[in-house]
Amino acid sequence: MMRTRILGVLAILLVITGCTGAKIRDPLNWKTESFQYINQEGKPFGSKDLKGKVWIASFIFTSCTTVCPPMTANVARLQKMTAEKNLDVEFVSFSVDPTVDTPEAMRSFGDKFAADYSNWNFLTGYTQQEIEAFAKKNFKSFIKKPEGEDQVIHQTSFFLVSDGVVMKKYSGLENTPYEEILRDIERLTQ
Repeated sequence: MMRTRILGVLAILLVITGCTGAKIRDPLNWKTESFQYINQEGKPFGSKDLKGKVWIASFIFTSCTTVCPPMTANVARLQKMTAEKNLDVEFVSFSVDPTVDTPEAMRSFGDKFAADYSNWNFLTGYTQQEIEAFAKKNFKSFIKKPEGEDQVIHQTSFFLVSDGVVMKKYSGLENTPYEEILRDIERLTQ
């Protein structure tokens, strides 16, 4: 009788562990607000287009001379890896320098990295103050364009978002954990 109960409890624990193992460990659970900006095609794109989807967010700018090119190359690599695994994921790169980053500039920048625009949108179409506040509120991410400067200070994380909730962040510049990101995407899309 006791052995049957123990086996029953162990079976339940295995089922529970299997179910929770499919989720993200220690999720951030930061809810994002609704947004609609302009993509590289000059078309509106935003949270309504991402509803119910898993997506990776990054913050970049096209005239960046330091971290943005390698970050964008890392997104491009991740996009190829997700395509090879047939994972249903979107990529969103927000400009942190919207006065310079027109849709045309964003398209040209994406082209340098062979971006597949079928699931990667480069967004602009807001003020500097708006993107600074948006990044801080939704992604706990610091952005600042110093007065009279052409470079923007910003963080280099990638953010995994599921149905409008930031689940996790990863290094987007150095030692990007591609396999971990892929596993987490798989957990959220299955």
